[in-house]
Amino acid sequence: MMKLIDPIAVEECRKAMIAEKDYDDMSLIFDMFSDSTRLKIMNALFTHELCVGDLAALLEMSTSAISHQLSSLKKTRLVATRKIGKHVYYSMADEHIKNIYKMAYEHIRE
Repeated sequence: MMKLIDPIAVEECRKAMIAEKDYDDMSLIFDMFSDSTRLKIMNALFTHELCVGDLAALLEMSTSAISHQLSSLKKTRLVATRKIGKHVYYSMADEHIKNIYKMAYEHIRE
């Protein structure tokens, strides 16, 4: 084991560490931000609840490609769904993701 330079600082950091499962769950959320199509979908859903067809038209992509990305977003509980008849409408699950998105956008704009 390496010799500690500042054992007090290391111990303070050790106490601030969170559970391994929480790191895993957080990494899944950040994975959702690693794809530009998912970012575009999120941006649209911050503005309005939309169905797959709406998103496909907006992003000029196939409904299959949009469905695939929505499936990933749904698995990580970033989007919520609401069904009306045969149509499923998607919206962002909560404001937390919007805040992360906005902070990332502001960071790249500086």
